[in-house]
Amino acid sequence: MTSLYEEVSVTPVDVPVRRVTITVNGQRRAADIEPRLLLAHLLRQGFGLTGTHTGCDTTNCGACTVLFDGRPVKSCTMLAVQADGHSVETVEGLASASELHPIQEGFKEEHGLQCGYCTPGMMMAAKALLEENPDPSEDEIRWALSGNLCRCTGYQNIVKAVMWAADKMRASAG
Repeated sequence: MTSLYEEVSVTPVDVPVRRVTITVNGQRRAADIEPRLLLAHLLRQGFGLTGTHTGCDTTNCGACTVLFDGRPVKSCTMLAVQADGHSVETVEGLASASELHPIQEGFKEEHGLQCGYCTPGMMMAAKALLEENPDPSEDEIRWALSGNLCRCTGYQNIVKAVMWAADKMRASAG
């Protein structure tokens, strides 16, 4: 009996691989990756840092926000090869082995999260703000977080959490 379908052997095309070296949360890491791999996917699948969430893959939600050389970027639309030779900080880099970062404490103390999906991106955007401006106004906080969507909280407690963290960071600095 003849098949209605012709059997075809498909040989996978060799995909070029590129070695990247990135300092992630203070640790130099290297990986051989496809040039089209997104930074969010390298962080999550390649390095096992699952705190960086992907919610939209279009830069709309901000759940994937990380700090790239100290500046907030949305890692779901940044190629991992662009990070070669640079520094990336994820939410896993906030806490030390013995204590939470003031931003994490603020989210806990001020109930700045509900489902928690947007929280890592919010925290990283907040960290970038507080490093640049240790005494932001409520409007400045709202502006700094405007690229991050939360579908649960209504933002008020997130803003209060960042203000709490700013107060604690200023108090411990001087």
